[in-house]
Amino acid sequence: MKAAPEAQKRLLDLAELDSVLDRLAHRRRTLPELAEIDERSKLYAKLVTQVIEAETEAGDLAREQTKAENDVDAVRTRADRDQKRLDSGAVTSPRDLASLQSEIASLHKRQGDLEEVVLEIMERREAADTKVTDLITQRDEVRAALSAAEDRRDAALAEIEKEAADVQGRRGGVAGDIPADLLKLYEKLKEQYGVGAAMLHGGRCQGCKVALSIAEMNAIKAAPHDEVVRCEECRRILVRTPESGL
Repeated sequence: MKAAPEAQKRLLDLAELDSVLDRLAHRRRTLPELAEIDERSKLYAKLVTQVIEAETEAGDLAREQTKAENDVDAVRTRADRDQKRLDSGAVTSPRDLASLQSEIASLHKRQGDLEEVVLEIMERREAADTKVTDLITQRDEVRAALSAAEDRRDAALAEIEKEAADVQGRRGGVAGDIPADLLKLYEKLKEQYGVGAAMLHGGRCQGCKVALSIAEMNAIKAAPHDEVVRCEECRRILVRTPESGL
C-alpha cells in the first residue's frame, strides 16, 4: 500500500486521539462513584427489606397488645360486675357467697396475669418501634448518600462525554486528511490490536516496544518513503519519522 509520508504521520495524530478516547472510555467504566453506587444500592435494598420486616413485627405486636388489653378489660368488667353483685347483698347463700368471692379472687389473679402480659408486650413493642425508627434513619441516610453519589456520577459522565465529543470532532478532522484505504487499514488494525499505528523511534516499534533487527531496519530504510510498512512483531503500521533511526 502506498500513502504520502505526511498522510502516514497523520496516523500518529489519529492514534493519539484514539488513545485519549480509550482513556476516557476506561475512566467512564471505572468511575469510583459506580462502585459506591453499587455498594450503597445493595445496602439500601437490604435496609428497605429490614424496615418492612421490622414494621411488620411492630404491627403484629401492636395487634397483640390490643388483644391482650381487650382481654384485661373483659376480665376487669366481669370482676367489677361480680363485685357489684357481692356488694349489693343480693347473694345471701353462704355457699353462693363463697363461690362468688372465689370467682372474684380468681378474676383478679387472672387480671394481674394479663396485665403482666400487656407490660411484656409493651416492652417488646417499644423495642420493635425503636428498631423501626433506627432502620428508617439508616435507610434514609443511605438513600441520601446514594443520591449524592448518583449526582457525582452524572456530573463526571457529563464531563467525560463533553471531552469525548470534542476529541471525536478533532478525530474527524484528522481522519479526513488520511486516504480512505490507509484509514480502513488503520481502523482494522485498531480493532484487532487496540492501536492501529505506531512510531518507529530509535529502531524500536513504539506499539509493541520491540527493537527491530538490522535486517528489518535495512528493509524499511530501502522501502520508498510512500510505502506503508508494518511491524513484523505486532503487525501495526510503522510510521517513519526523523527519529526512527534509519
